[in-house]
Amino acid sequence: MLARIIGALMVGAALAACSAVKLAYNNLPEVGYWWLDGYVDFDPGQTPRVRDELHRLLDWHRREELPKIADLLQQAQALAAADLTPEQACEVFDAVRLRVLALAEQAEPAGTALALSLNASQLDHLARKYGKVNAEYRKDWLDRSPAQQREKRYDQFLDRSEDFYGRLDGGQREFLRQLVERSAFDPRELDHERRQRQQEALQLLGRFQAEKPPQATARAALHAYMMRIAEPPPGPSRERQRRMRQESCTTIAALHNQTSASQREQAARRLQRYEDDLRELAAPQ
Repeated sequence: MLARIIGALMVGAALAACSAVKLAYNNLPEVGYWWLDGYVDFDPGQTPRVRDELHRLLDWHRREELPKIADLLQQAQALAAADLTPEQACEVFDAVRLRVLALAEQAEPAGTALALSLNASQLDHLARKYGKVNAEYRKDWLDRSPAQQREKRYDQFLDRSEDFYGRLDGGQREFLRQLVERSAFDPRELDHERRQRQQEALQLLGRFQAEKPPQATARAALHAYMMRIAEPPPGPSRERQRRMRQESCTTIAALHNQTSASQREQAARRLQRYEDDLRELAAPQ
């Protein structure tokens, strides 16, 4: 459940890039509650506590994290004007990762209390929800041919890139397609790892439900679970994560370096608008 709470806050981070940023961000506790409820079906006793904790978490995020994210956006503006190296892209990637980890740590007490309160029927509900998520992923990715998977990924990258830089010309689109063709992304690997994390979460929550460990013990176990996601132990999962991180940094830099001066100016203006929105949101209410 800690991962679900963190996910709810990350929905807010994504919504902060929308034109309705203030409305979306301020309504995050309500949106987050219903999203979480879809996973475990809260009982009447849990509902007010979850709502209160989401409000507290958002207040903390607004006060402590939005200024830091705005600073990152400011730094990214300076990078947007010139060519970009993969190392510079990875520095931004790693800075964002630190903000996610800070959010995870802040969410741990509330996530632990919620995890300890779940009953057997709620764990069954969570398992069924995982099944639906996996079925949707299979339909979206695994039931497609490799060529269809690449086309879907290309379309996703194109939409995100053009939202940021404006319309890409024919040469830039072909360059992006080549990057996708060379990608090591394998949706089967992602599906396998996600299913493993789901099973580990269900087993962990099942032990909590059966054994009712002390809060400190449960929090330590949840923290270890989250850290294994953030930094898998040595093995295939860690290598895949590191490989995809490097590929993402290389792809971002390579595409950026194909853009024109006007496209880079548009990207800088978009980053400036995001920064302005976040600083306004972070200002005392």
